[in-house]
Amino acid sequence: MNEFFEGMAEILEVDVDKVNPQLSLADYAWDSLSIVSTMALVDDIYNTMLDGQSLAKCEKIADILALVESKKG
Repeated sequence: MNEFFEGMAEILEVDVDKVNPQLSLADYAWDSLSIVSTMALVDDIYNTMLDGQSLAKCEKIADILALVESKKG
């Protein structure tokens, strides 16, 4: 999970210590480029492909993690 948080910190351009499951994506640069980058990050780390529409609906880091879990299951 640490690798995921580090990747999300880079995508959202924030310090890694700010990234946690309750981080609100709307407070940062959560746009189409971030969504595509997150898709690539999740694919690299979890070997799971997410779709952009589902990611766009995510409001917090926890929502992304829940989406990953639902696709892995």
